[in-house]
This record gives sequence, structure tokens and C-alpha cells, in this order.
Amino acid sequence: MKLKNQHKNVTLIIEEKLLSSLGVLGVASFPNECGGLLVGYYSNDSMSLYITDHILPHKQKGSPASYERSSEGLEEKLHQIFSSKKEHYIGEWHTHPECSSMYSQTDLNAMRQIANSIDVSIMNPILLILSISNNRICEFSAYLYDNKELFKYE
Repeated sequence: MKLKNQHKNVTLIIEEKLLSSLGVLGVASFPNECGGLLVGYYSNDSMSLYITDHILPHKQKGSPASYERSSEGLEEKLHQIFSSKKEHYIGEWHTHPECSSMYSQTDLNAMRQIANSIDVSIMNPILLILSISNNRICEFSAYLYDNKELFKYE
């Protein structure tokens, strides 16, 4: 599946299989939110971003309207992925149970913190939100973070 971000003229590519596996995780956590990290790479010309995988945190806490993850052990996992596949952290994903896939102010604030972290080396992290019910993905939205704002991929 390909989505385009007009703000930066970047194409986001994600396989249906990966999206489905995130949906399975979301349904299993229903009615609470869940999430994790996104892994992938940019094309040589930086005009395409490929989401290839995800990482689940060791610890996470979700409720029907919030999600928090621990960063414990994530740096090691990311180093392993980079060493073996030359892929890296590209952003975050989480679910919105029985709600829209539009980002919230909390989501925007979290992306601002992530982008400003000295541990994050990507300028435009991605936020992927899956709206889920008790048995399926209802919709999803992907956003590119730039200059303290989120811009949707269409």
C-alpha cells in the first residue's frame, strides 16, 4: 500500500501483511490501546519511506483512551535490526479502540517529545494510528511529524 504526504512529497509504503499483524495486536488488546515502534528505511533519494516491521515494548500500559510504553530494551533491539538489516527507527504506532484514527493533542505532544529526544536521530518520525473494533481494523491514518506539526499521508 502506498500513501503520499503532500507536505514533504514523500511516499509511505507499508505491506498489507504488516498492517494486518498490527491490527491483530490491537484487537487482542481491545478495549485498551496498545502500540510500539515502527522500523524501516528511506529510499536512496529519500522520497520513499518503507515501513518493514514493528517492535513491541517490553512493558506497556493501555486503557481505552491512553497508551504508554516503556523504552526498556528498545535501544538494543534497534541496534540489532540496524546491524542485521540496515533498517532503523522511523516512528510510532498505536491503536484507538472504537474511535477515529485522527491524532489527539496527546499524540501530537508525544511526537514532539520523541522528535526532540537526543536518542532519536530521525527528523520526521511517522505516527501510525489504527482505529479498531473488537474484531477488526476500522480505519488507519499515517502522519509525518515536521516542525511541531503532524501532516497526514493520503
